[in-house]
Amino acid sequence: MATRSKQIILSNCVVHYLESGTSDKPPVVFLHGMKFQAATWEQLGTLTKVAEAGFRAIALDMPGFGSSPSCDLPAGSVLVEFFQKIGLQSPILVGPSMGGRISLEFALDHPSLLGGLVLVGSVGVAENHERLPRLKIPLLIVWGGKDQIAPPAHADLLHKAVAGSTKVVIDSAPHPCYLEEPEKWHDTLINFLATY
Repeated sequence: MATRSKQIILSNCVVHYLESGTSDKPPVVFLHGMKFQAATWEQLGTLTKVAEAGFRAIALDMPGFGSSPSCDLPAGSVLVEFFQKIGLQSPILVGPSMGGRISLEFALDHPSLLGGLVLVGSVGVAENHERLPRLKIPLLIVWGGKDQIAPPAHADLLHKAVAGSTKVVIDSAPHPCYLEEPEKWHDTLINFLATY
């Protein structure tokens, strides 16, 4: 399954992204953590796995990361404009760590634009805890049991606050649990996507 490298201009920003697969199912959009980029998902094989499962998989380099130059467009505005420009309807947004905070806050601020949310060791949970019960879209919570950056207790907080959410803890994994246990990560993600 070939991965295509593309870029798009959003307001005054050039945003690079990778894309694999095509489908009439909801597209799956991957953000990244502070030390990573869109290419991380390609190297891990996640884009290929998701495309092979019959979905359109897209990984963004947020401004200032990977192959996207820095710009002053807020993260939420980047996503709104990106979805509009490439015609994404109700995508499933996947965010680890820093990308998890962006994804969580985007879902809370723009609930009608997403069809699902996957948070992986997300930061920003405690800061948004009062708003969490507002999340009404399908939510998958994936956490490393040995995460020392985003405490596993935050996975519990999310799970309790969001009705119908699914929580999976990868017991032996640290913060980037998807990198440490890619097979478990891919199985968990594909099982979640199978509900669409």
